[in-house]
This record gives sequence, structure tokens and C-alpha cells, in this order.
Amino acid sequence: MDHDPRSYGRPVVPSAATSAIPTPLRPGTPNTDSVRNPFGDAGDGMSVHRRAQETNPFGTPDLSRPGSSFGSSSALGARFDERASRYFHSRLVRKGEVEKPWLSKVHPKEKWVTILPIIGIFIGLGISGFLVWDGLRSVVHHDYCPVLDENFSSGRLDSNIWTKEVQVGGFGNGEFEMTTGDDSNVFIQDGRLVIKASLQDAEKIERNTVIDLLEDGTCTSTRFSDCVAATNITTGNASIVPPTLSGRIHTKKGATIKYGKVEVTAKLPEGDWLWPAIWMLPVTDTYGPWPASGEIDIVESRGNNWTYGQGGNDIASSALHWGPDPANDAWWRTNNKRQALRTTYSAGFNTFGLEWSQKYIFTYINNELLQVLYTNFDQAMWQRGAFPQTSGNGTRLADLWSQTDRKNTPFDHEFYLILNLAVGGTNGWFEDGQSGKPWLNGSPNAKKDFWDARDEWLPTWKSPQLEVSRVLIMQQCDGDEEL
Repeated sequence: MDHDPRSYGRPVVPSAATSAIPTPLRPGTPNTDSVRNPFGDAGDGMSVHRRAQETNPFGTPDLSRPGSSFGSSSALGARFDERASRYFHSRLVRKGEVEKPWLSKVHPKEKWVTILPIIGIFIGLGISGFLVWDGLRSVVHHDYCPVLDENFSSGRLDSNIWTKEVQVGGFGNGEFEMTTGDDSNVFIQDGRLVIKASLQDAEKIERNTVIDLLEDGTCTSTRFSDCVAATNITTGNASIVPPTLSGRIHTKKGATIKYGKVEVTAKLPEGDWLWPAIWMLPVTDTYGPWPASGEIDIVESRGNNWTYGQGGNDIASSALHWGPDPANDAWWRTNNKRQALRTTYSAGFNTFGLEWSQKYIFTYINNELLQVLYTNFDQAMWQRGAFPQTSGNGTRLADLWSQTDRKNTPFDHEFYLILNLAVGGTNGWFEDGQSGKPWLNGSPNAKKDFWDARDEWLPTWKSPQLEVSRVLIMQQCDGDEEL
């Protein structure tokens, strides 16, 4: 007679839920919920011994683990409680049962662990306070006397102070504008000075024309090339009069300073190839022609937008020009830029400032903390320039400023302020090959090429004007300016 090995040695208990005939178990599939509980008791219809046999795939009835090895649920619970008490037992620790020797035995040097850091903190604060005090004490605070405070509220330019320059020669930069003296290019509107660029009369470019400022007596220069320009169509239009009109004014007649402060609150123009400038030139060429007697550029910019390769109206530049001759202008040693933050200098008004003393020159935008250029006169300018011994034509270059013992020469004599809006030019302010520039600096047709491309650049002239709301010029007047 065959016997089911799973019932060996023990009678099979019928299922109470169905019949007295035991329900065969399907391999891998539990018949009842109790089968899922390996610790259930025998009352669920399956013995512990039987479960043990089913969970042992290698076992036989003789070698299977006996049901007694699992024990009953009460026995299992007791064993679990015993283990729990072994690992999770806790009790109240009464005062005095745990020794704390660190409370009763204090090391004699332990107090220095606290004292030394405190001493270090006080020493650091003292040194920091001294450095701040010494820095503030060393800052030179000059006294200033007002020279000009112009807000244009009168509606007119005071001819005793301001001079409109009228020229056609390009001011040494090959600029493409003719500066005029009438109110079409330099005027006051709504309490603001406006210097505006516009197109030249097309007939003066497309026909033989001569502009002679000497004849009408309006030219403000003594050089013939600055006062006379012509269009000659017989030469293939290589020679034309300036293709644009604009303005340039200065304070040489009525507001000059030797050391002091200048602040000009202005809105820069917007439009391709526009060149605004707020700058200063010497009243006299004390040390020789430009740049031997110096030049101070408070701010220069370009009307092109931010995509322009050299930087457009989001960039403001400051520079000093100085050197024995134009070929040895050391401006690149004293030059710096500042970028507008998430805006442009054409979007609104900014204050462009200069502070100038015997020991330093610096420029700034809106306040002295936002410096653009800082030059300290701690070294004689001739040595700073490291100029060659000879010029390009073989002429020996002598120290033009050795006649003084001042380190800041040539920035040690009177200067006046200039406000102007140039257009184009061939001196390199607009480099060849940058962002679709329509002319070449070395070409005799530069002005004509610029004019012919007006359908490209004229639509970008959304605001082709330099607007100024205030000009403040102050002379240093504490006595040191006489040195």
C-alpha cells in the first residue's frame, strides 16, 4: 500500500471548510491564508511538521526537520521576548551610579581653550578697526569751488562759456560729420542740451559742391582742411563733403580747471556708427601738440547695439592720451571700460564723472565707487610710457616733460570740457571688418562707401542724439592745486 510521505507518521486532518477528504496541495500555491504564516499553530489544518517537509525540497520523511523544532506559538513568543529583553532592555540610571571624572578633575590648562580664542577675536577686531581708520585717514579729501553748474533751464547756451565748433575736417579722426553752429544740430529742448546727428543734403553729395566755411566766416579752426570740403563727381565720387551733420561744443572760453571734479549727466545715443564723447583738452599746448600736452577722455562709447564686436552702447570707455607724438600715444596704458548691467547707456541718464588731483585721476559712473579708470601718479609719466629712443622717422625722442619735477606731467595744467557726437571715422575707433562695417579706414572712398550704405545704418538711428541734463565743473581750491 502506498503512503503519502507528507502524512507519514501522522494522520491527515480533514479540511473543516469542505469535507473529510483532504484537499490536495498545489505546488507553489497556498491553499489557505494560514499557509502563508510559517509560525501558525496546528489548528489551521496543516501541521508544523508537514509545513517543514514542504519547505525542505531536499528532505525525506525520515530526514525532515521534526515539527517540535519549530515549537508552538507560545514557545516562539517566549523566545522572542527573551531576545527582545536581551537587546532592548533599559533602566533608569540613578545619580551616582555613573562616574564623571571630567567634572571633578579639571585640567589646569583647560581654561585657555576658551581664553585664547576670545583674545584672538579681540585682537582681530582691533587690527581690522585700525586698518579701516588708517584707510579713511589716508584718503585725500579736497575742497572744491564751483566753476560751472549748468542745468540748461535758461533755454539757451551762454556764449561766454560755451562755444559751438563749426568744421568739416573730421577733427583729426577722419570723422564723417560736419559740425554746425545753428540750432538744428545743437539745441536745448525740455531743459536738456541735445547734440543731434542727421543726414547731409543729398544734393551736396551727388553734385559738384564746395562747402567753404572761411568764406562765410563761421569756421572755428585756422586750418584750411578744417574749413573747406568739396564733392567732385568727376573723380568717381571719391571726394565728397561730410555725409552727415552733427555738433560739438566746449567750455574753453569760460570754464576751465587745473585739478578738480567734473560730472556730466547724459543719455548716450542709439544708432550704428555714432560716436559720443565727453572729454577734455588742454587750454594751451604747454608741452607740445597733441598728445604731448595730454587728453582726458571721461567717457566714449558707440551707438551700435551690444552685438557689435568692439562693444556697443552697453560699454563706456575712459582713457588718458599722452606721449611725445601721435605714433607714440601711450593711451593703451591708461585705458579701461565698464559694461552696463542688464541695460545700455542709451536707455537712460547716467552721471559720468572725473576726479583729478596731483596724485591721481579716476573716472566713474554714477558714483565714485563705480570707477572706470584709475591712474595713480606714483611714477613719472615718461618712465611709465617706456617710449623708444627714436621715432619712426629716426628723430630722437627726448623727455618732453623733464622741465618739471612733477610726476603727473602733462596732466598738470588747465583743461576744458568738450561734448560732441561724431559719426564714423577712419582712426580705428571703428575697426575694419567688425559687424558689417561698410567702409575701410584706409580707403579714399571711405566717406562715399559709408554714404552708399545709408539704407543699412540709418534705420538703426532710433535716438541719434547725445542728451545732457546737467554739467558740473568744480575747481580744487584747498591750495594744493598750485603745486
